[in-house]
Parts: sequence; C-alpha cells; structure tokens
Amino acid sequence: MTPELWWMTCTALLAASLWIPFIVGVNTAPAGTWPDGADPFVTPMDPNLQRPWVARAFRAHLNLLEQFLPMLALVLIAHVAGVSTAVTVWATGLFFGLRVLHAVGMIIGTLRFPARPLVFTAGWACVLAVGASILIAG
Repeated sequence: MTPELWWMTCTALLAASLWIPFIVGVNTAPAGTWPDGADPFVTPMDPNLQRPWVARAFRAHLNLLEQFLPMLALVLIAHVAGVSTAVTVWATGLFFGLRVLHAVGMIIGTLRFPARPLVFTAGWACVLAVGASILIAG
C-alpha cells in the first residue's frame, strides 16, 4: 500500500466515524433542548434548536466530506497513473492531520475564525497539491 492510500484509509475511517458525536449529542440532549415539533435530523444546523457543539459536530462531518471526496478521487487517479511523489505523500498526510484538527477543534469549539477557515483552506491546498502533481506528471 502506498503512503497516499494509507493516509486516505485513515481519512476514510475518520469520515466514517464523525457521525458519532452528532448522534451522541442528539440522543443525550436534556429535556427541552429541542422545541416541540423540532426534528434534530431535519434541521441539524440550526443553532437555536440544539446545543451548539452538536450543530458544530454535524458541520464538521459535512466539512470533511466536502474535501474528502475530491482528495480521494485525486489520490486514486494518482495511484492508477503511478504518480507518487514527496508532494503527494506529504499532502495526503498533512490533509489527514488538518482534518483531525478541524474536526476536533470545531466540535469542542476552540477552532474559530480565522483559524478554522485557514485550516480548511490548508486542506484545500493539499487537494490542489495532489491534483497539480498528477497534471505535472501528465
């Protein structure tokens, strides 16, 4: 297994597990947390309907999925094309680390503006680095 695929496996496991904080938060909400008739699964991002960390957990999961799909596609393309460079290895490892930092920081509420968008943007730069490596290897 290439280092890039190893890092994508770790990222996939993270993505597959990030639903847990949201579900735990929804199912352990104290009485009265959800107004009468509110469905936490229909309006999970409305901060008025739940504890703030639960909404952040939902958004952290969505944010990871937004970047993971393009990164995974590019890593698989690179693998099939035989492209594996120091840039692709570092970009995938850094991507995983950034996604863990983003998820944890977002859920516990410590990763705020401007740090949160900077971490997200750094993850996007990792995606671009893998894509550029593929295009350069042409």
